[in-house]
Amino acid sequence: MAKESMKARERKRERLVAKLADKRAQLKADGEWEKLQQLPKNSSKVRLHNRCKLTGRPRGYMRQFGISRVTFREMAVEGLIPGVKKASW
Repeated sequence: MAKESMKARERKRERLVAKLADKRAQLKADGEWEKLQQLPKNSSKVRLHNRCKLTGRPRGYMRQFGISRVTFREMAVEGLIPGVKKASW
């Protein structure tokens, strides 16, 4: 599992991106690059990184479910994801 500080940092970035998205779009449309540079770096959407909602794992993220591949497999085997079951033949 990821450290709590890493998960908290990512949530903080998400809040900052959502808060300043309109302002950034307006500044970009007007071409005011100096004012855009004065905004916090973490308010840029590019700085976000997908993480598993349950464990915080940064790699192997499945967008459709919002969790990592490891967590997905565990949940699928236990039958916690509707419509998904482990293949066996």
